[in-house]
Amino acid sequence: MADECAVAVSRRSGGRAARVALRSAPLAENIRPVRPGLPGGQYKPLSEANVQRIHEAALDALEQIGLANAPKSGIEIMTGAGAVLGDDGRIRFPRALVEDMLAIAARDLTLHARDPKQDLELSGTRVYYGTAGAAVHVVDVEKREYRESTAKDLLNAAQLVHHLDNVHFFQRAMVCRDIPDNFLMDINTLYACCAGTTKHVGTSFSDPSHVEGCFDLIHMIAGGEDKWRARPFVSNSNCFVVPPMKFAEESCITMEACIRGGMPVLLLSAGQAGATAPAPLATAIVQAVAECLAGVVYVNAMSPGHPAIFGTWPFVSDLRTGAMSGGSGEQALLTAGCAQMHQFYRLPGGAAAGIADAKLPDMQAGWEQAISNVMAGLSGLNMVYEAVGMHASLLGFCLESLVLGDDLLGQVQRCIRGIDVTEDSVSLETMRSVCLDGPGHYLGHPQTLGLMQTEYIYPAVADRTSPKEWVEIGRPDLVARAIERKNRILAEAAPSVIAPEIDRAIREKFRIYC
Repeated sequence: MADECAVAVSRRSGGRAARVALRSAPLAENIRPVRPGLPGGQYKPLSEANVQRIHEAALDALEQIGLANAPKSGIEIMTGAGAVLGDDGRIRFPRALVEDMLAIAARDLTLHARDPKQDLELSGTRVYYGTAGAAVHVVDVEKREYRESTAKDLLNAAQLVHHLDNVHFFQRAMVCRDIPDNFLMDINTLYACCAGTTKHVGTSFSDPSHVEGCFDLIHMIAGGEDKWRARPFVSNSNCFVVPPMKFAEESCITMEACIRGGMPVLLLSAGQAGATAPAPLATAIVQAVAECLAGVVYVNAMSPGHPAIFGTWPFVSDLRTGAMSGGSGEQALLTAGCAQMHQFYRLPGGAAAGIADAKLPDMQAGWEQAISNVMAGLSGLNMVYEAVGMHASLLGFCLESLVLGDDLLGQVQRCIRGIDVTEDSVSLETMRSVCLDGPGHYLGHPQTLGLMQTEYIYPAVADRTSPKEWVEIGRPDLVARAIERKNRILAEAAPSVIAPEIDRAIREKFRIYC
């Protein structure tokens, strides 16, 4: 929103006075009312005793149950560090081994962006919002229908995120369904993300054999392998486990290749409570924590201190049908509880919020996205994935919802920032002068004008006009305004934010679909 003026209208019913003030743009970073990395942590659904009990249960699960189906290379890596391979083929993790690996795990990470101003500092309870997922459809709000997603859709989503201040990173949100070859799909996924934005990018690989070719593309974009390793601007979203308590062999091999290539990894455990994770919310967190702790052992046994995000992503089932219910209150609680576990381990963490079960950007989508996003932020979750744009329980991605989500996340971050209580903010001097010597209102007061930029945030598309003004300006519809802003951003966006000569070289080497 820093590139647009927002209008604040204040009215007094008695004197029919109206005052309209334009917010200046752009604002200096240090005075913006909301900005990336605001500290959360105010909300804690788990007590300290609850957190400790979940931790102990997770350690017991690793020691007694263990995980099955590790690839041969993973078995060698983990048993070489002290894990135990049982006769049943399961790897079990002694408590001391887990504690040793936690001691050397990377903390206070920086997830780099191609634009250093967009770097993400993952420490403490700093909060960042972004996209994620693997939707196979795009929501066409004008036709009210779903169609298969394409590489061009993915590029457009990245271009929008590039221009949305309150969306801090772009992780692959859609599958390029128009590309039948899986290697070319992975290449084009990576290209579309990086061509659309210079913010940090997350991606996945459909096969371990594709990693090498994708690194060739990454090195081209970076200007060489050395520059890439100095500032790795892409992370691998890696579902290294298949809940409950099994490794995903191909994904583990992909993870090993990414670690060797210097790529940060998101250790993603995505069980579904009541289906692939226990139905009790607390035990669903236990399983997710246990699986991700196994990932911490795996990564640090292979490469001590390698940048990894503790990705506990337990989802929720509607137990009446077994269908996923990502927009539920239970989902919001799970995510907030996971954030507390990340902070307990002092590890950079990520989880899912902002998922809508609603099929369109309607009122249901609004409450589903808002509740979980604000709870995730207030809990101090470092990386809030799938925060905007995602509908139909991860099956559909909506570009207009992405634009609306920028407004939503602005309000969410204002909640995270909280109320500033300082000597100046609670001083009675302004009240005294207004009530005893002044006009009896604060409109136009220097304090009011001085704070309107730094204390308040203004939406880009949301409507705050009176009913009379709303009629006068043509009764604008919220979704219509989102379509208008989407179209404007895409019309003005550069075809690619990759340097033209590098972009040409990429297109000569790979078949690019967008």
